[in-house]
Parts: sequence; structure tokens; C-alpha cells
Amino acid sequence: MKSRRPPDGGYGWVVVTSAFFVMGLTGAVLKNFGLFFKDIQSHYGVLTSTTSLVTSTTIALFHLGAPVASVLTLQFSQRVVIIVGGLLSASGMLLASLDLSLPCLYFSMGILQGMGMCFSWIPANSMVSHYFVRLRPIAYAIASSGECVFAFLFSPFFQWLIESYSWQGSLLIIGGLQLNLCVCGALMRPLPAAQSPIQETRDDLEVDAAVLPPKRKTIFQFSLMRKPELLLYILFAIFAAAGFFIPPLFLVPFATSLGMNEYWPAFILSVLAFADLTGRLICGWIANMRLLRNLQLLTIVATLLGVVLLLLPISHNFWVILVFVSLYGFLFGCVVAIHVTSIIDIVTLEGFDSGLGLFMLFRSTGGFIGPPAAGWLVDHTNDYSSAFYLSGLCLVSSAVFVVVVDRLIQRRNQQRLKFIRREETPGYEATG
Repeated sequence: MKSRRPPDGGYGWVVVTSAFFVMGLTGAVLKNFGLFFKDIQSHYGVLTSTTSLVTSTTIALFHLGAPVASVLTLQFSQRVVIIVGGLLSASGMLLASLDLSLPCLYFSMGILQGMGMCFSWIPANSMVSHYFVRLRPIAYAIASSGECVFAFLFSPFFQWLIESYSWQGSLLIIGGLQLNLCVCGALMRPLPAAQSPIQETRDDLEVDAAVLPPKRKTIFQFSLMRKPELLLYILFAIFAAAGFFIPPLFLVPFATSLGMNEYWPAFILSVLAFADLTGRLICGWIANMRLLRNLQLLTIVATLLGVVLLLLPISHNFWVILVFVSLYGFLFGCVVAIHVTSIIDIVTLEGFDSGLGLFMLFRSTGGFIGPPAAGWLVDHTNDYSSAFYLSGLCLVSSAVFVVVVDRLIQRRNQQRLKFIRREETPGYEATG
């Protein structure tokens, strides 16, 4: 009986559009937390490292909640989990706007917002990956670009909100916007079981690792942790996350410390978002052409991203910084476009939901440690440049693990091909 694949189009593009808005209302909001940094710090009169714990808590819960989101997705549906995520995010911002206390801010803007983002982001990625096979890289690139488009728009918009309604009023309005995550969730129509991607030919097995068996998995696969490739990829995730979340948090304070007026830092974030968008789309297109393996491409862009961050704070000239920020945004977009879909190369689509949950869970370590560590360095050196040096070193180090993962997967695929040839060709061992 001939098996059927996902539509690679059709209603899948509605799913991509919905995921586009999910990425914007989660990742783009998180990226612009830096605009609230100075106001919150001065309002409570605390150190840089103490203030950065708000963002660190959001990032940590965004990752720690990933296995929970994956389990709920497998047990219920992506639609239900995204709607719950929207309600949690909106509730977190509403509570944060009440300005009760700094610990309350850790709970509302940190825990509730982080879990809400996680419950929306994880199922949205899952839906896109299940609706597409051949066009998966470009579909995911388009969906993830919502984070860039909204970040570009949100930077000046949030700055205007803060000036007009204070940071407390701004959080209330942002919470209202995040209620639209519930609408996005309602559009996530589950893929019919008959169209779940399964193996068609042995050639598909060689070219695309995204093959599912007919039986649908309904439990979380902790056994994936036995795969050395996934363990090494998780180490990449930890180091990369430690570097990922530092620049968006410290770009605005760094630019302000150079004497730039309040709108120039917001402009820098908008340029960063536009460059990020360009990187995601171009890298998704390149990945779809299969000129390089995903992990090869990831190694290159992650290394270059680290180098750019090491060079970014060297000059204090606005235009030079803008060039480095553009390069950083472009390369960051390239990394984001392929680092999630590369999980499928490691665990196949059958294990993607569980693999993504484990990936995000352990990545939280880097996301939680990175910003406070950078804040500690800034407090002790009185120089924001040290934060970017730490970020760059973490990303260059992360690329080493991707190289090892790629080699292990290539060795595994070669052994698989030898087995197939031995089974199909009589006397293969004698002739080979």
C-alpha cells in the first residue's frame, strides 16, 4: 500500500501564517524586553544583575516548560496548548503591569510569561514540521521570520508606549496583544492521521530523516537521551543559549552608555530585526536547496556569529556598531532558521516533539546563566563590552559540538546505507 505524505502546502500555509504570528507575539516580545531594562532597574533601585534575572527567569521557564508543552501536545493537540499559552502570557503581563513588587515581577513577567511563550512556541513549531517535508526548511524560515517582523515593528512601538503610558501601562497593552495567541491556536487544525509522514522509499530514508512509521507516538520519548548525537547537540544548545540571549538584553544599555539618545537604541533593535529576517529567509532558502547539510551550515553561521559578537563592542562609533549589529542579526537569523529543524536529522520526525522538548529543557541552563553572568561582568568591569565578549566566546564554543554531531550522523548514515546494500545486493560482502 502506498503511503501518504503531508500536504507540503494547502492548509499548511495557514498553519505557517498562524505560526508566524505566534513567533511574533512570543519571541519578538522577549527580544524587546531590553527596552524596559533601565526603567525597571531605576524604579526598584537594584543592580544590573538583579534586573536581568527578570529576563533570565522568562528564558528559563520558556525552556524548562518545553517537555511539559511537548507532553500536552502529544496528549491533547497543538491547538489546545497554544490557546492555554496565550492565556498564560496575557495573564503574566496583566499581573506585571500592577507593579506589586520585584519578586512579583519575577513571577508574572518571568514565570507566567515564560510558560505562556513556551506553550505557544513549541506546538507552533511542531505543527509546521508535521505539515511539511520537502518544503520544511523554507516553511519554518517563513514562520520563524514572524519574530523578526514583529521585533522590527515592536521596537519603536514599545518605546512610544513606555513614553506615553509608562512601563507598567505598556505591559498591560502588550498583554492584550498577546491574547491574539488564542486566535492563532484556534487556526491550528490537526493534521489528519492518514497524512502523517511515513517511509515511502529507501531513497527517502537516505535523503530525508523526517520519516514516521504508521503508528503514531503518544508518549514522551525520554529514551532519546541515549543518543550521543542528541546529547552533544544539547551541549551546543546550552552554550549557544548562553550567548543568544545576552546581546538583545545589553544592546540598548550599551548604546545608551555611548551617549545616544533614546530613539537610536530602538532604531538599532529595528535594524537588528530586519537583518534577522533576511538571514532566516536566505538561510531557509539555502537549506531547502540542500547545497550543504543542515549541520554543516549551522557550524559555519554559528562560528561567524560568535566572531561578530567579539568584534561588535570594539568600536564606539554609531555607524560601525550598526554594521556589526546588522551582521549579528543576519547570522543570528541563519542560526535560528536551521537549529530547530536540525533536530529532525538527529531523532527523525517521529521523535521531534520529544527531542525538541529535551533540547529546550537543557538549553534553559545556558539561557538562565548567560544574562546574569553577563550582568555580573558588567557590574564588576563597569563596561558593557564584557557582555558581548562572553556571548561571542559561548557561540564559537558551541559550534565545536555541531561539528562532532555532524560527523557522528554521517557515520551512522554510512552504516545504514551499507546495511541496505548488503540486504539488496547478493554477494555484496564478497565484492565489497
